[in-house]
Amino acid sequence: MKHVKKSVLLWYSPREMYDLVTGVMDYPVFLPWCEKADILSETEHEMIARLTLRYAGLHHAFTTRNTHRAPELVVVELVDGPFSELAGEWRFQPLGSGPTGPAACKVELDLRYAFASTALQTLVSPVFDRIANTLVDSFVRRAEQVYGAR
Repeated sequence: MKHVKKSVLLWYSPREMYDLVTGVMDYPVFLPWCEKADILSETEHEMIARLTLRYAGLHHAFTTRNTHRAPELVVVELVDGPFSELAGEWRFQPLGSGPTGPAACKVELDLRYAFASTALQTLVSPVFDRIANTLVDSFVRRAEQVYGAR
């Protein structure tokens, strides 16, 4: 099983970063590996979403159940796809305070995954390793595009 744990301190509020992570329909706009995003069901506290990955000649889709606790937590659990396990958490911890709320935050991603077969492990793991290791950076760049550099 692979384990990726990343964190970054940003001059964006927890709410701003939470909104980017839960804005699944925008993923194809800024995640170069995400060909398509579909929300299969959604309630106030949960979303089931299917992402289609296309990267380095590979094409796979996977579905996750994302439990939301705005604006501090998103829990990701595998529903189906090429994984035997896919689980993680996005945490958004407020830092400092401004006139309208937290002026900054610490974003943490803790992601664990394993593939369903040795063949998938061999083919998909190098691609997904790169995606997982650059995911936080992709959301930081997206925050700069959406909210402006700070």
